[in-house]
Amino acid sequence: MLITIADVLPPNEIEEIRTMLAAMRFEDGRATAGWSARLVKDNEQAREGAALSLLRERVTNAIQSNEVFNLAARPKALTPLLFSRYTEGKHYGSHVDNPLMHGLRTDVSFTLFLADPATYDGGELVIESMSGEEEIKLPAGHLVAYDSTSLHRVAPVTRGERLVAVGWAQSYVRDSAKRELLFDLETARRNLFAQSGKTPEFDLLAKSSANLFRMWAEV
Repeated sequence: MLITIADVLPPNEIEEIRTMLAAMRFEDGRATAGWSARLVKDNEQAREGAALSLLRERVTNAIQSNEVFNLAARPKALTPLLFSRYTEGKHYGSHVDNPLMHGLRTDVSFTLFLADPATYDGGELVIESMSGEEEIKLPAGHLVAYDSTSLHRVAPVTRGERLVAVGWAQSYVRDSAKRELLFDLETARRNLFAQSGKTPEFDLLAKSSANLFRMWAEV
């Protein structure tokens, strides 16, 4: 399942976050990569410290309070966010994310874009699949979530600066196809309620959705 979510952060918060990041020190991003990913990772990440902890908490709260993200990812827990910077020539070659991070199984990967896409060239997130490649470059404040099992890369930046927050979720529902089914059922249930209110059909969908989640949830 791959989903883009608009306006996880409003414009005024994005400006404040960019100002905060501009005042932080960045270091080689390879320090947080696995042994093979380290060979293809070429970016910078905000250095640990009190300022980063406050920023991390602020952005994590915004992601966790987003209704669409919660319905799509069914997150049980999130890893600490990484704030990554790609200046001209930086990139991240093809890789798959580590299966475990900070004691959590990584089911859903997500990227929250922080830079205006008009301010940099290149830097697309490229998701690789059997059906081809999908390039993703979203407006600032938008988020993309996708299966952590996917091969993916970040195309080289040829102008400007790509700035993102990235993280991973352990989901209550391990299987991606089941998460997608639950998301579709919940979307249908809410649309039906908006059209017709609380009907017997709505109740039946609500029952099915709740019981499937109960059946599949890992607690």
